[in-house]
Amino acid sequence: MSQILVVDDEVGIRELLSEILRDEGHQVRLAQNAAEARQIRDRLRPDLVLLDIWMPDTDGITLLKEWASTGQLTMPVVMMSGHGTIDTAVEATRIGAYAFLEKPIALQKLLSTVGTALRQGTPTGNAPAVPATVGKSRAVELLRAQLERLRTLKSSALFVGEPGAGMEQCARLLHQPNMAWVAPEDFSVLDVMETNLVGQAAEGILFLREVGEMTRAQQKNLLNQTLKLERYRTRILSSSSVDLAEQVAKGAFDPRLYALLAGVVLRVPGLRERAEDVPELANLVLSRAIEAKEVPARSFNTAALNTLRNYHWPGNLLQLESVVKTVAQLALGGEIGVVDINSALATLDAPLPSPVQTFALDRELREARDAFERVYFEYHLGREGGNMSRVAERVGLERTHLYRKLKQLGVKLPRRADE
Repeated sequence: MSQILVVDDEVGIRELLSEILRDEGHQVRLAQNAAEARQIRDRLRPDLVLLDIWMPDTDGITLLKEWASTGQLTMPVVMMSGHGTIDTAVEATRIGAYAFLEKPIALQKLLSTVGTALRQGTPTGNAPAVPATVGKSRAVELLRAQLERLRTLKSSALFVGEPGAGMEQCARLLHQPNMAWVAPEDFSVLDVMETNLVGQAAEGILFLREVGEMTRAQQKNLLNQTLKLERYRTRILSSSSVDLAEQVAKGAFDPRLYALLAGVVLRVPGLRERAEDVPELANLVLSRAIEAKEVPARSFNTAALNTLRNYHWPGNLLQLESVVKTVAQLALGGEIGVVDINSALATLDAPLPSPVQTFALDRELREARDAFERVYFEYHLGREGGNMSRVAERVGLERTHLYRKLKQLGVKLPRRADE
């Protein structure tokens, strides 16, 4: 038995649709405006929504956009309108609506559309918005415009910004579902001359994270592979949180490879540059976590959102996501307040404990050495905010060797904010 939500400000239409659908064996819930629709959708997770476009508080297109941008468009939505236009129908479909019904709705058309929508289930057409591009700040509006332009080009692109700003998120927006997407975890694959990353990403995208961390030998191998870009019709996208032009000037990065990677350079702003977007981003992270059942259903009060907006966020999106999920788990009430936020932020700003203080000596030598190394590397990962390049430099290991060592010790690698 399917659960259907009917959203329409006209009581006669709501009751008529409810009667027809109940006769077909469905459970039906009714909402007269967007506010009621939000509450019912969050509480009951309907299998289908019939949504009127023209409503007094929030129109149906706006509500559809809201659900799509916050990851809540997990059910087919059929739009309804008594005076719709082709442009409106196209816009609704582009956002993610399953279908468009014009009032007065013919009975067979209604039943056919509802039946097909329920059989097909969750919409798959449009990917939800990513945090890197959500917001109304000038910095994000510029980023969205640049990405839209970049979508029409075939040139390579280098995304630059602070760690955790969302560079990989932006790169993924240029990827189509039917394309190859190859993104090696580290550059050790380039130590093997026979590796053909360009060929693996044929007809698609080769994405390279933090290209400034490549050794000169790895750069040379990659440069040799790029001779096959046109043959395989592969597009290279890359990211860097270090100034590659400065690396070129120092002789640490091949100028020919830099010229190839930096066909277009696109800067992704950090959260400090888009503080006004933080409340919207926090609500987005929270709603998606609730939707995924990772945290209990809660909401922020205005003061809590203002506190989040005023924080400096050195870890950018990854840090914001961690704080939001932490407070959502630990808050005592249904509403997240300033006390909850300040408690989480105080933990971030607290000095890291000394490894010596947490290390026990009463064990066998090999076990003691492994335990010390585990604490040692976890300390430096925390100190450097998970930036593997800085950790490698700090501990005096090549990045490839660092990865192997962490894997051997069972140290969990920090998850990228861009993923």
